[in-house]
Amino acid sequence: MTLSEDPRGTAALLVDSRGRYLLHLRDANKKICDPGTWSIPGGNREGAESSREAVERELLEETGLTVPLEEFTVVDCVGPDGIKGRIRVYLGAWDGDADSLPCPEGIMFRHFDADTIPYLTMCPWTKEVIDLHQSRAPASVPQARPGGRARLNVVGVHLYLEQDGQVLLGLRHPDSAYAGSTHHFLAGHCEQESAVACLVREAEEEAGLVIDPEDVELAHVVHMVDEPGAQPRVGFVFRARQWTGTPQVREPDRCVSWGWWPADALPDRVVPYTRAAIEGIRAGRLYTEMGW
Repeated sequence: MTLSEDPRGTAALLVDSRGRYLLHLRDANKKICDPGTWSIPGGNREGAESSREAVERELLEETGLTVPLEEFTVVDCVGPDGIKGRIRVYLGAWDGDADSLPCPEGIMFRHFDADTIPYLTMCPWTKEVIDLHQSRAPASVPQARPGGRARLNVVGVHLYLEQDGQVLLGLRHPDSAYAGSTHHFLAGHCEQESAVACLVREAEEEAGLVIDPEDVELAHVVHMVDEPGAQPRVGFVFRARQWTGTPQVREPDRCVSWGWWPADALPDRVVPYTRAAIEGIRAGRLYTEMGW
């Protein structure tokens, strides 16, 4: 088949090991294909792209995922202007958490089993694809290579300040959703910013400290999961060689006090990966893995 004969539309049907389908809830009030329905990730080919190149790009843009895909079927569809088209659908496997996926378009991603599909407001061609997959069950689903299942990692930054052999730690509020009544680094999650920019922002917001990015250096990295299968997290621990200001409690709902603790005599209740990072820094190690 020539490129001009190949369907313009592409989509990816992702099935997890429990037989559930990853569905995408589309915007309801936009002039798009199948508004307000549950569908599957995908989009049209661009330029000289092949269908496979297009579906891999669209899947990455819409979900952040890169998974092995196999051609599955071609279905008919109708665009928002009433023009008929065709969509080449690919089949893949993914066992991750739908809630962890980014959603730059549409409303949300969710996993649904086949018994729930009839109760959803479904995109017609997506329902056709799922019905076809069910009729072929147990269908062959491409298996991800070991370690090859894409999974988004939460990126956190942490501030390591040391003076006279003592390390700055904050005591988290007892009602904090994470690590209540436990000591922790000054820390935060990266937003649309670099890790160093995040560190500088969090230091000012949480403790009133002013840090020049030029005075920041990477001291340690912790790659961790709380338990097997949980969302992985990467923690960058940065050392500030100098700073301006005295630590203040700027977010009392999260942190009730700041204190300097001897690096070799930390308080009993310290976030485990904080303790591991401090021990790694003192030992001259750059990297720690936990929970894998």
